[in-house]
Amino acid sequence: MASKYVQVYTDLKKKIENRELEIGQALPAEAELMSRYQVSRDTIRKSLGILENQGYIQKARGRVATVAGRGNYTFPFERIASFKELNAHLDRRTETKVENLEIILDQDRIMELFEDDEEKEIYDLLRVRSIEGERVIIDHDYFKRSIVPNLPLRACRDSVYEYLEKEQGLEIGYATKEIYVQEADEKDRKYLDLREYGFVIVTKSYTYTKENQLFQYTESRHRPDHFRFVGIAQR
Repeated sequence: MASKYVQVYTDLKKKIENRELEIGQALPAEAELMSRYQVSRDTIRKSLGILENQGYIQKARGRVATVAGRGNYTFPFERIASFKELNAHLDRRTETKVENLEIILDQDRIMELFEDDEEKEIYDLLRVRSIEGERVIIDHDYFKRSIVPNLPLRACRDSVYEYLEKEQGLEIGYATKEIYVQEADEKDRKYLDLREYGFVIVTKSYTYTKENQLFQYTESRHRPDHFRFVGIAQR
């Protein structure tokens, strides 16, 4: 079971992301939060400190915390979230452009991506994400067609996960993730508005169903000034 401060942090974060607490809205006072969650003042302060560090709230000495309008995306490593879900808390204009959607039959390429010699076809989906008119993310996804037989363009433009979960009944379980810095390549220069940046932040992830079936491989490439990657470490 998660520590009490993690439970409080998670609950408040969900309320902010679900817009139960709106940008600019004051959080309850510490005493009220202590009573609501039945925890100590130190626990509440630790939870609020994490929220502040991640950009969810703003705190000032002697004043209650308020929900912040976050300028940067915070990519959580402890959960799987779609671009649409991450957008929910951000008061910014965003756009997803599908650059490519095709079916790959090349068995060598499929083996290279999934190490699966039984998979016959995969979807190759390339999307570029824009924030306030600037192209700042490349998402390159591959899906096994044995698990994702159909992938309509409307879902690619909106939310693939929402389509898979709500329309196809797929139960997404967990993902393994890797993050590193890489020098910008030709594709980055083509699809991203890099400004002065000569490198990108790369995240690779393998996503599994609740039955432990690998169904998706993703490589995301991010312009570095827009993003922070966060998680909670416990001892």
